[in-house]
Amino acid sequence: MAFHSYSVFDQELENLRAQVMEMGGIVEEQIKDAVSTLKDADSKTIDRVIARDEEVNQLQMQIDESCELVLVKRTPVSSDLRFVLCVQKITTDLERIGDEATKIARAAKRIFEDDRMAKPSLTDIKTISKLISKMLHDALDSFARMDPEAVLALIKRDETVDEKYQLCMRHQLTFMLEDPRKISTALEVIYVAKALERIGDHSENITEHVVYCVKGADVRHSSPKEIRKELKS
Repeated sequence: MAFHSYSVFDQELENLRAQVMEMGGIVEEQIKDAVSTLKDADSKTIDRVIARDEEVNQLQMQIDESCELVLVKRTPVSSDLRFVLCVQKITTDLERIGDEATKIARAAKRIFEDDRMAKPSLTDIKTISKLISKMLHDALDSFARMDPEAVLALIKRDETVDEKYQLCMRHQLTFMLEDPRKISTALEVIYVAKALERIGDHSENITEHVVYCVKGADVRHSSPKEIRKELKS
């Protein structure tokens, strides 16, 4: 009989990790494609982003089912139980990120289908999208490596995203005041910026779940100082 380095239970937990990373990869592609549609309004890409939202939803349901089976069959305790709960929480955030990416694609569709007189100014959107894409990638990496320290960097970047979102709001309001023809387009850009800002929030949530998994501490709504204290304990 061949020697296996993992027990059946260990393999089940690894399968959960792999499913989360698969879901995360799809969501990352959704964001990339959704933002790209704001530039060229490629209808095929828009439809693909929207269609993949159902794929993300199905994956969440599959992962939830797998988690429930593990809980029933193995009755995990301590860190193993926290890992399963962490997986469920992270997939919820990933599903919501997929929803936000779909919102962006639908906004792009509205902007270009209506043949609006003013094309959107995307300078702020490009900046925010780069920041949140990096946040999500690093959040998924923190889960893959079970690295709770990543949460501090994500909190700092999320603050930057919030600042850029406020700046985008001010710019779009200026455009609307200067030229009423830009109002409808500017409102769509603000809608997109808000969706991106929420993706940043969900990415930060993922790293907070990792802290819970590794340290057993719920750091939601905690200050960076309080989180540092938990990480050192």
